Order: sequence, then C-alpha cells, then structure tokens
Amino acid sequence: MTPEQRKWTDPQGRTVPDSMVTPADRMKDELASRLADEAEGLQEQIRAFKQRALDEMGSAKELLFEQYGVPIGGPKGGFSIRSFDGNTMAEVSVADRIVFGPELQAAKALIDECIESWSEGANDNIRTLVEDAFQVNKAGRLDTKRILGLRKLKMKDADGNPDQRWARAMDAISDALIVDQTATYIRFYRRNARTNGMEQIALDFSSL
Repeated sequence: MTPEQRKWTDPQGRTVPDSMVTPADRMKDELASRLADEAEGLQEQIRAFKQRALDEMGSAKELLFEQYGVPIGGPKGGFSIRSFDGNTMAEVSVADRIVFGPELQAAKALIDECIESWSEGANDNIRTLVEDAFQVNKAGRLDTKRILGLRKLKMKDADGNPDQRWARAMDAISDALIVDQTATYIRFYRRNARTNGMEQIALDFSSL
C-alpha cells in the first residue's frame, strides 16, 4: 500500500481520509514512529546485554566458588568483580521490593491517636515526620524507607513511659510488610582519572 493509500486512525479510533492528513501530521507521524521503533531496538539490545552480563557474572562467581571448594547455593546476595588495576568494576545487587498490607492503615490510625493525645507543641515535629512518611512519591507509592524509619523512634506517653499505642502502631507497620518481589540489578563503574572516584556508567537516557 502506497503512502497515498494509507488508512489513518486518530486517537479516538476514527478513520481519517488520507486527503485530510496534513503534511505536518505526516511528518510528526513518521518521526514519532521511527524513533519509537529505534528505541525499542535499543531496549532489546540492552535487555540482551543485561542478561548476558548477569550470566557471565554468575559463571565467574561459580568458578571462584569451585576454586575454594564451596558449592553454589544458599541465599543470593550481591557481589562485585573488579579489573586487576581496580579501575573498572561490575556489581550485582539484589533487592526486595516491599509493599504494605492493610495493617498499615491501622498503624496510621494508632499514630494519629498518639499525636492527638500528646501535649500540644511537643508533637509538632513528630507530626511532620509522620505526614512526610505517609506521603506518596511521584510514582504514587509510599516511601518505604520513611515509614520504616518511624520504627526507630521511641515515643513516650505523658507519664514518661513507653507509649503502648505507638508500640502497637510500630508492630502493625512490621506486620504490614510484604516482600512483593526480588529484583536483581547490575551496574558498571569506571574510575574517574581526575577525581580518582568510581563513577557509574549511565545506561538510562535521563542520566546522559
């Protein structure tokens, strides 16, 4: 089918006659489609490289374990491999993605009760900490580190004793933790000759 015979569809799913499509719209259509196709090609290359790099790092780890007569197994953890001169490094890290169950809502209710019961003025800072902890980030998710950070606070009631409601709230936060999935990452570093520091080799567009 020639470009003149092409069937065009707008964002609402309606068919638009070829004669109604302006040169500017044709240019934008071609550019967006071509660049997106190229980006998908790069994405596949990066995905394949990541898998190959992880496989090679895993094989190297096995080889080193065999050298010391240690079988591969047990919990998986991160590790890094450096070049002989120490100027380049590949690093594998494993991280759990944590989400929260409905117990978190109970924790928030108990925390709110604590704040309201404490003397006025003394609770301003902790109120700010709690509000910040329960704010969602740009991705619409709660900040796990901030919420877990609340468990480090040892709050006391008006009599100076450990606040039992706060303790129950912290227990509820612990009970709300769910390991959703485990992700494996690989990063690459090269030493900066000027600063002598190791710098990550960026593989995402936003860092380039």
